[in-house]
Parts: sequence; structure tokens; C-alpha cells
Amino acid sequence: MTNRLPFQNEIHSSIPLTVDEVIAFLRMRWGVTYELQLLVRGKNLYLQVMWRYLEQQSFPKTEICYRSDLSEIIEIVNEIGQAQLVREWLETLTSRPRIGRALTLQMKEVERLKEFLL
Repeated sequence: MTNRLPFQNEIHSSIPLTVDEVIAFLRMRWGVTYELQLLVRGKNLYLQVMWRYLEQQSFPKTEICYRSDLSEIIEIVNEIGQAQLVREWLETLTSRPRIGRALTLQMKEVERLKEFLL
């Protein structure tokens, strides 16, 4: 029996991401829970896996705060219909974030994205 995450089966884009799903993937892939951030540049939205992680002694957030921030990010990803894109990206990442170098995914253009950009 192989260790398979719930999202490694065939999943339709209409199935939203969850906090537990993303955390499970990060821990299985790298053994730590890296910080995720959304970055807006112009009219583009990017999801970044940062080099800091929850298990670091110097990490500035509690687990509750980390989960809350991650929940907000995932909510936006789900609302703009990018859950499947993020799943596929996380499944195919081969490198890991390094200090000063995040892993970055540019979100596909979505009409609803305007609602989330100031």
C-alpha cells in the first residue's frame, strides 16, 4: 500500500482545497509546513511557498495563526477556481524553498480575480 494523499486521486477542479489537505501535502513532501503567501503584482496573482516554516523555532506565528492565514489564502484560491491548478503544482514541485527564494505559481487569469485585488 502506498502513502497517497487525498488529492492524489483524480480530482475535479470544483472540489475545494482544505487547510488540512495542504498541510498534509507540505509535511509529506518536505517534512515541514512551509508558509504560503499570495503576492499581487500588477493585475497578476501568485501563490508562493516561502522558506520559513511552522516548526522553526524562530517562526513568528503560532499554529493557530498559521492555520488562520492559510485558510484565508485557500479561500481565495477556491473562490477564483484555482484549487486544481494549485494541487497539480504542489504535486509536481521538485525543488524546495531556500532562504530568499520562494517557489512561485502564477495563477491563471480569472475574471473574478478583480474582486480580490485592490
